[in-house]
Amino acid sequence: MLNKIELAKYIFQQTKNLHLDATKSVMEAQRLAIDLFDYIIFRQKISEEETYRAAAQFCSLPFSEQVPRNLKILTPITRLDDLGLFDSFSALLFDREVIFISPSADKILALSEQIRARTTKKMNICIVPKRALREGLIFLHKEKLLDESRQRLARRWPFASAHLDLTIPARIIFIMLIIFIISLISFAPLNFTPYLLPLLFILFILPAWFRFAALFELFYDDRQNPTKLLNDVYLPIYTILIPLRNEANMVAQLEKVMNGLDYPPEKLDVKFIVEQTSPKTLEAVKNILADNPTFELIEVPDSAPLTKPKALDFALPLVRGEYLVIYDAEDIPEASQLKIAATIFYNNPGIDCIQAELVIDNSNENWLTRLFAAEYSGLFGVMLPALSRWSFPMPLGGTSNHFRTISLLEVGGWDAFNVTEDADLGVRLSRLRYKSSTFNSRTYEEAPISLEQWMAQRTRWMKGWMQTFIVHNRFAGQFLRDAGIKNFLAFQIYVGSLIISAPLHTIFLIAILVRLLEMSYLGFENSDGWIFIHIFVLIVGYGAIISHSIVGVLRLKRKFSFSLLTLPFYWGLNGIASFFAAYELFVRPYFWAKTKHGISKKRENYSKTNLS
Repeated sequence: MLNKIELAKYIFQQTKNLHLDATKSVMEAQRLAIDLFDYIIFRQKISEEETYRAAAQFCSLPFSEQVPRNLKILTPITRLDDLGLFDSFSALLFDREVIFISPSADKILALSEQIRARTTKKMNICIVPKRALREGLIFLHKEKLLDESRQRLARRWPFASAHLDLTIPARIIFIMLIIFIISLISFAPLNFTPYLLPLLFILFILPAWFRFAALFELFYDDRQNPTKLLNDVYLPIYTILIPLRNEANMVAQLEKVMNGLDYPPEKLDVKFIVEQTSPKTLEAVKNILADNPTFELIEVPDSAPLTKPKALDFALPLVRGEYLVIYDAEDIPEASQLKIAATIFYNNPGIDCIQAELVIDNSNENWLTRLFAAEYSGLFGVMLPALSRWSFPMPLGGTSNHFRTISLLEVGGWDAFNVTEDADLGVRLSRLRYKSSTFNSRTYEEAPISLEQWMAQRTRWMKGWMQTFIVHNRFAGQFLRDAGIKNFLAFQIYVGSLIISAPLHTIFLIAILVRLLEMSYLGFENSDGWIFIHIFVLIVGYGAIISHSIVGVLRLKRKFSFSLLTLPFYWGLNGIASFFAAYELFVRPYFWAKTKHGISKKRENYSKTNLS
């Protein structure tokens, strides 16, 4: 009977790698609990094409570098979500049935025995490399994948889809309500001011209380990384999804970052998801595919909506990993992040999603990046861990969120029509009683360096929050039953305040400055008294925000900057972005303003240091 050692010897002979020890290779593959072909490809650095060509010759089967495109598939696809796990399929090629297969070493040996025993018709079987087989499956199912990417959530979860629930009447009512509340608070007669105190309390004081309470949670922060990480043998396949659009300049850095991860290469499934409308990015990714068999390119057809979640949903059925994570083009995660996340999932079977901490590494670029970095340090270092401990809905970051793949599929993936798909998904996980948490591993990111880029990104974020608020409140009774009273109210207070407090802070600050200016001329004795209550509300609101930023910055062991005291003006920009967002929500709700990456000059030194 043929064995793996003979197979390994044959492959090494055919690929002219006679210096490699077949017996040792088989034993190492067994020790690592991986397929012999994976060991040869990933550890011995023999290409997929060479390995499978030699394997086909071993059992006298035809070999093809690619799956032909002029096929009619015969294998019924009963569950599209399993597409990434297929290792074979049958199709008609010139009216002849052919089985295209990318087998394991065990299957090659079994096929060879069957052929020798003449129980299998070898001319009906064609061996292809794994990557080529998956590319062929994508091509043959691209229409189904595209339809699934846009309709998955609407079919599986019709009460939380922007595609169905973000109707024109709903948007008009929401915008009119926002205008009414802002106008009421800003321009109400003085004798009406006392009646607005409950509303001010809900919009300003309660969210501030959330933030102050989160600061005390730092004393009980238990987000310690596991002291003992899983051995390589027990680590599962981990998928990394990297959506790209017009980001060819970032591919070289991404290649270095992915190659620097501390995770068994044969258990990595790195998918570059590139829009068809980005030819330069497609070409840049194709240029690195030959250098690493863990890399795959998924080309997303040109179709509306042109959003990051649509691209992610297109790739979701092709995921092979038990766990998956999303990284953006500029991300530099800590090398051990995947191992830490896999260990946490293994030790905590009740956790479905964990968010890594996002840290801005070009904070010293200018005033805007300093305030952006401080904002991130407060959100990801203080607020999100507290929300996790309280089991409240946790708005995820757009990157470095790790999932159990099965859980993500069960909740319907991402909303292709929501422009803050991360926050929406965090809320939906909470609604369906899935558990989200945070952990102490960092991913370094690049902040926008110009006001134009910052405003475009912030407008999209604010619009996405508005989308999320409308969609989940469209059927408020169902939302309440799903989430429970505690999480329902937490969502209304936290998310509602994010939307309306930004423009109100701006108007409120201007109004108080005008009133104080008037009082400087007329004297404080002419004040109606309510001005001091307004000042108190403003101080509490800004105090909570500033305290979060200060504590977050100090927690990162960075120097305190007095620019943090200018956060009220930074929030004024937020207010402007919210007005733009309301306008876009009405005229182009699904437009995705793409943020440019790789333009920071201050980050270059950091990247070179960490990628060397």
